[in-house]
Amino acid sequence: MTQIITSLAEIAGQYDALFCDLWGCLHNGKTPFPNAVAALKGFRAGGGKVALVTNAPRPHATVIAQLDRMGVPHEAWDLVVSSGDAAQAAMLQGAVGQKVFHIGAEKDEDFFTLLPPGAVAPERVGMLDAEGIVCTGLQDDLTETPEDYRAQLLLGKTRGLPMLCANPDIIVDMGDKRLYCAGALAEDYEAMGGKALYFGKPHPPIYDLARRQLGLDDPRILCVGDGIGTDIKGGMAEGLDTLFITGGIAAAAFGPESARPDPALLGAWIDRQQIFPTYAMGHLG
Repeated sequence: MTQIITSLAEIAGQYDALFCDLWGCLHNGKTPFPNAVAALKGFRAGGGKVALVTNAPRPHATVIAQLDRMGVPHEAWDLVVSSGDAAQAAMLQGAVGQKVFHIGAEKDEDFFTLLPPGAVAPERVGMLDAEGIVCTGLQDDLTETPEDYRAQLLLGKTRGLPMLCANPDIIVDMGDKRLYCAGALAEDYEAMGGKALYFGKPHPPIYDLARRQLGLDDPRILCVGDGIGTDIKGGMAEGLDTLFITGGIAAAAFGPESARPDPALLGAWIDRQQIFPTYAMGHLG
């Protein structure tokens, strides 16, 4: 049964490290949440390590630069591991071929250019010449929806192209605006009969990468996130405890006060999902 808590400090002593999500937990895509920053700083002050584990489809250096622009202090985290890191490594190993068609925004350019020393990205070509698809997101996620990509996806499926999905998230909230992510396109692609490859949460590669970079022997890890099908499902699959932040993308399901989820509504919703977090709280703090 999921235990509702009111602060991270209540359970912090049970864990050596956090795998903490970004969007919906630490920031809203525009500004950081002060209470979340304070909670992570407090966890580190108590001797714990914080890995920011995100489904952002860009290398971790780009994610860090974004956090810096938002004003998230480095004192709140030890390392950043992104879905972009894990997916980029797979792309460089030839997971979807040496000629790829890219679906994504200009802001994702670092996925192809910010590479490990000596690495060479595959050639980007048109769909008719491609051996595979790399999807980092929508070209303009402020105005487009997955329906705008139906013709492209049908062509890729008809040609039998595998898709590397650099961000398994379906949606995120930027401020008060809901945006679609690469995972929404990959979901549609699979529904058409196409093949999609995933490397972010809830899939193992990103957790393997985070554990290696954490550098602790057999750590007690708590996974924190607002995505029941990514952060919580992924943590559970890894055999880790999880903390579900109810005030994120699913906040409307738990009553009018996002900071105080209604226990009855939360319990019924979790039963319907059949994904059972260890803990839940309204906002990280």
